[in-house]
Formats: sequence, C-alpha cells, structure tokens
Amino acid sequence: MNEKELEQKANAIRKDIIEMLMEAKSGHSAGPLGMADVFTALYFGGVVKYDAKKPDWEERDMVVLSNAHICPVWYATLAHAGFFPKKELKTLRKLGSNLQGHPYRQSVPGIESSGGSLGQGLSIACGMAYAFYKMDKKNNWVWCLTSDGEHDEGQIWEAAMFAGKYKLFNLTQIMDRNNIQIDGYTEDVMPLEPLKERYESFGWHVLEVDGHNIEEIIDACQKSKTIFEKPTLIIAHTIPGKGVDFMEWQYSWHGKTPCAEEGQKALKCLRTLDGKIKSEDE
Repeated sequence: MNEKELEQKANAIRKDIIEMLMEAKSGHSAGPLGMADVFTALYFGGVVKYDAKKPDWEERDMVVLSNAHICPVWYATLAHAGFFPKKELKTLRKLGSNLQGHPYRQSVPGIESSGGSLGQGLSIACGMAYAFYKMDKKNNWVWCLTSDGEHDEGQIWEAAMFAGKYKLFNLTQIMDRNNIQIDGYTEDVMPLEPLKERYESFGWHVLEVDGHNIEEIIDACQKSKTIFEKPTLIIAHTIPGKGVDFMEWQYSWHGKTPCAEEGQKALKCLRTLDGKIKSEDE
C-alpha cells in the first residue's frame, strides 16, 4: 500500500471501531482510535510477517497486545487483513462472541495470547522471543504493544530487565505514549519520565516516533530489526481518541463508549476528516 492507501485503511479501521462500540454499548474508545495508525503500519505496511490464510504458518511473527482493553483496534485490523469476516466485528462483547472485551488465545485466528491484566504482556513477549532465540529462529520477530499507563506495574519492569539481560534482539516493544490512563493524565497519576533514559539503562535501544505518521512508524519498526545486540522500544506518541474531535486528549474517554448521537458525530468526523472534506452522505 502507498501512503494514501495506508491512511485510508487507518481511517476505515477507526470507523469500524466506532461502529463496534456503538453496537456493543460498552468498551474503550480513546486507546483504540489512537493506535489505529500503528496497527495499520504493522499489518499493512510490511512490518509483521503473517499469512491470514495460514495463521499457524511456522515462519510467522508473534504479536502480543499487553494493553488488551484496546482490542477493538486489533479485531478490526485482523478482519481487514482477512483473518476473519468483517461482519463479525458487530458481535463485540456480545454473549457467545469470540470478540470479547479482552482477547483470549486462539479466540480468532491471529491472536496467540490472552490479555486482561495490565503489565503482563511484555513478560509473555519475552518468553516468545527467548524461545525463538533458543530454537535458532532468527527470522521470527515478536511485536509487543504496551500502554504508558500500565508501566505503573512492577512486572513490566521485571520483563524489561529480563529482555535486556538476555539481549532479546528479536523483540520490539511499541508503547502507546498517549499520556492518559483511567484515572487521569499519566504524569499526574504516576510520573513516567524520563522513559527513554530508563529503558536505555535497562539495556534497550529506544526510538521515538509520531504515532500518527504511518511511514515514520514503519521506518522505526524496520530499523528495530537491524539492532542485533539488544531489544528495541519504540515510543509512539499518540493522541487518544484520534480522529474524533470531542474525544481527543480527553482521559474521560479511556473506558467510555459513545451513545448513538455521539457515535454519529464521531463517524461524521471520520468521514470528513474533521471537516477537511465533504461527507459522502451530505
């Protein structure tokens, strides 16, 4: 895909997120919208190695979503990538659906680890990367998505130490640095800075990107695969609620779902790129 097609894909994923949440009447809005560009880069920018028709392909990469509550963006991305039919997206959080509020292992093709308790995903990713290393599978990569807020958890720093000690070069962590969590802004709840220097002291290579510049994200991911002596952290600076003007930067939308009226306003924002173009239904 070219740059314009990638941007269109990210916007389509955002629209799906809003429609899923409206149908479910529960879930998280800000984080999924904010990470749509990152997931688009991973799955449609040639970063993650996968085969949607053969999800158990031995040469595939592993993707771990530690901040599992933003799973609507992962579900929508996997559906667009062909892992399962898009029509299933409307079953989000419904009784008997495979698309629960937090993903569980093998619920749908492409999901290889369960999530829910914040701070645990990096440990899982470390185990995968270490296993690949021991099996001499140097071409299989592990991509771990984390949030900034979950860095309040001690376990994530234990995993960071493990990755640094064993020089897990085949592990790339992408942190959603959106500066919000459920109780407020991260630097008010529990200051995290200086994140770059902290991770470097744990033996990580650190890159920082604009989390809404898809080409920049792809470039950083490809650079991470050239670092062969340590794991890489990509700090993706994102805007929570990206694309929906009344949600952007508002931590109140962390775990809030739009009502029908708010949902229609959100979809209009996305269809018009916040008023930059004329809506197709106007």
